[in-house]
Amino acid sequence: MSYAEAKAKYAAIGVDTDKAMEILKSVPVSLHCWQGDDVRGFDTDPSKPLTGGIQTTGNYPGRARTPEELMADLDMVLKLCPGTKKMNLHASYAIFEEGEWADRDQLEPKHFQKWVDFCKERGLGCDFNPTFFSHPKANGLTLSSPDPEIRKFWIDHGKACIRISNYLAQELGQPCVMNIWTGDGFKDIPADRMGPRVRYKEAIDEILSEPFDFNMVKPCVESKVFGIGVEAYTVGSAEFSLGYAAMNKDRCIPLMDNGHYHPTEVVSDKIPALLAFFPEIALHITRPIRWDSDHVVLLDDETREICKEIVRCGGLEGRVKIALDYFDASINRIAAWTVGLRNIQKALLMALCTPDFTKLQNEDDWTQLMVLQEELKTMPFGEIWEQYCNLCGAPADGAWFGMVKQYESEVQIKRG
Repeated sequence: MSYAEAKAKYAAIGVDTDKAMEILKSVPVSLHCWQGDDVRGFDTDPSKPLTGGIQTTGNYPGRARTPEELMADLDMVLKLCPGTKKMNLHASYAIFEEGEWADRDQLEPKHFQKWVDFCKERGLGCDFNPTFFSHPKANGLTLSSPDPEIRKFWIDHGKACIRISNYLAQELGQPCVMNIWTGDGFKDIPADRMGPRVRYKEAIDEILSEPFDFNMVKPCVESKVFGIGVEAYTVGSAEFSLGYAAMNKDRCIPLMDNGHYHPTEVVSDKIPALLAFFPEIALHITRPIRWDSDHVVLLDDETREICKEIVRCGGLEGRVKIALDYFDASINRIAAWTVGLRNIQKALLMALCTPDFTKLQNEDDWTQLMVLQEELKTMPFGEIWEQYCNLCGAPADGAWFGMVKQYESEVQIKRG
């Protein structure tokens, strides 16, 4: 079937596919740098294990070891995926000059100058994350620590990240989403649940006292249900993080990671609930298997439902900040990036090509609603997607994986 024929079929159900593609072309999706090097970063010894609830599994060859290798790999992904992209950096990806090093509480905008150059050359915006893990002072609690020196170190790190986020936003001319997440918690039942949360709240207050323009820097608080080594209690729970964002709407927005909830909860249902109260929200889209396992995003039911709610709730007009967050060291890392980013683009385009069935719902016509929703599943979406890839200058399905394998044999495999 040609695109013209597929377009006509969608037009028959009230969908303008040209308009859908034009809308999607301007929607930024933030691409996480940490898939390319297994969350190692450049500010600590790469031979040391990850700590603070972070873990990767697998030893597929070709991991990026330097900023240059990571940027080269990112360039491949940008070429293979359609749509508008942003970069998403962790503070641990600071790039130092030879002989230079700064601890995380002393990081400065200059340590991200090369990332700014990278983004400017490619027309990208950039989001940012303080790194509250994989550090000698993160072997337990960070922002919620009862030790005032540990707590101050991490508060100073958060303030430094505000300044860096402001720098990224000013240099690149796009808002920078700065996400605060820690793995603070306890392996077993604590004696005091309140104290760590009070300290955590006060620490975030101090971080956000650093001056910034809320129109350009968007601090977020991200929750989690549990993690490795903090199975019994997480300081930054969903209730804590949502409560904090609700009480600080003038300087903070909530961030939901769809791997950070109980297995029976779905973020797709939470999106319209939060948008009823918050002008803006942020998402980290991943694929949990039983827990926050950060598997590569697939075009599965929940990914499609998340994107459907983003579109239906008006999230594409800047209300929903979309980012990817996963890391798989068991497969080719460029393929992992590419599959996830292309699937988010597919799910968003599917949502934009879905008719508005609200009238049927309001008329209590659940029979016809079910019939039309099911019939939509066999519409010729593949032709629409291929046309979108062509318009964006990206390879279609079936054409890009050979390019990944060639890059792997010519570049990645030689890294050892």
